[in-house]
Amino acid sequence: MQALRKDSQKRRAKILAVDDDPGLLRLLTIRLRSENYEVEAVQSAADALAAVGRFRPDLVITDLRMDQMDGIGLLKELQVRYPGLKVILLTAHGTIPDAVRATQSGAFSFMTKPVEKQELLEQVHKALKISGFPGVDEEWRDEIVTRSPLMEQKLSQANMAASTDARILITGDAGVGKKLLARAIHRASTRAEGPFIVLSCVEGADSDLEADLFGAARDGSEPQRGLLQAAAGGTVLLEEISDLTLPLQAKLARALQENLVRPAGSDHTAPFNARLMATTKRDLAALMAQGRFREDLYYRLNVVHIDVPALSRRREDIPLLVAHFLEQIAQESGLRKAYAPEAVEFLATAEWPGNVRQLQSVVRQNATISQTLVISAEIAELAVGAGAAGLPSFDDARDEFTRNYLVQILQITGGNVSQAARLAKRNRTDFYKLLSRHQLSPDDFKGP
Repeated sequence: MQALRKDSQKRRAKILAVDDDPGLLRLLTIRLRSENYEVEAVQSAADALAAVGRFRPDLVITDLRMDQMDGIGLLKELQVRYPGLKVILLTAHGTIPDAVRATQSGAFSFMTKPVEKQELLEQVHKALKISGFPGVDEEWRDEIVTRSPLMEQKLSQANMAASTDARILITGDAGVGKKLLARAIHRASTRAEGPFIVLSCVEGADSDLEADLFGAARDGSEPQRGLLQAAAGGTVLLEEISDLTLPLQAKLARALQENLVRPAGSDHTAPFNARLMATTKRDLAALMAQGRFREDLYYRLNVVHIDVPALSRRREDIPLLVAHFLEQIAQESGLRKAYAPEAVEFLATAEWPGNVRQLQSVVRQNATISQTLVISAEIAELAVGAGAAGLPSFDDARDEFTRNYLVQILQITGGNVSQAARLAKRNRTDFYKLLSRHQLSPDDFKGP
């Protein structure tokens, strides 16, 4: 996919305000909006977690004391889901020790109630400055074509991670756009001016991959630099990391632990300054259980994990992507074609095991074959194949939604069934029945 968005502009900073006191929340919102900040206000941590993926805030301001989940619980959950997102805590005088501990755990700062307007604005300004917001626009994600709330949540997570130097593992089925997302993260990072180098772990012999990544010794001269050194100040993306052999996995894990590379055939080491990202379409946890992927490498790569959803989980993107691909073809050929409405409907309901890459291929094939400017449904069906269409049934879709909802609510409450049932507005008996029906155990969501 290439660029679609043409209207990238500087935007206002977005702030998510969280407080279970409606009066204080209203006052906080008024003060922030008066300074031209875009504000979304919610009254619980659960609502805040739901809003972050959709609203994509640059800063969260939350009360410390709230029912169900308090501000510290919200802070911890945000740190896991959105590394780099700054959080300011509001606290009463009696809870200052808790707020101090929270700042030691990663909160940007805390302010005591009642909060003076000038102090509030100063803290907000500092937090946004540190987060890298000044001058930020949407150009980093120009190549990502989406209107899906689920994909927007992943992009929000990616943008937060971009403000750090944390290593990122990007997973997802073939064709979903993992490399595209990695490039977007690089563009949003402080390393954007540095190189972005992609190395496929399935190409070439082991010796070639080792030399490409770590460098190689040369007789009578300095060792040849590998990509980890050549990408100093930039990013190295390892595609399909699961295909790296165990010996090279061990060498990479050691290099990441020591921040040193050892060129092939050399006894000398040298530091490197490249950010590492990796992609895979395979289940690394399953490969670890089979002894085919090293656990130490997994945890060193998986500092931030972003799972890119399959196209079947964001069907609302299909008409947008189709229009985008047709626009690309028009710019290349000078001939502008369009799909008949029933053809678009077919494409939106078809199965796409190859995801966005397959959809792009089908659109190009259709545009080439069609003898008219309007591409018929028959041509689309022929390219996709018989029996490809079909959304899940209503019952299947409802069951999937219910299970995902239960998983999310158990994650929020740490497996506490009483809290989860209250958030779901169900009694404990009914809630346990739902968990049993969907084969979920609260113990799986409790901390160590």
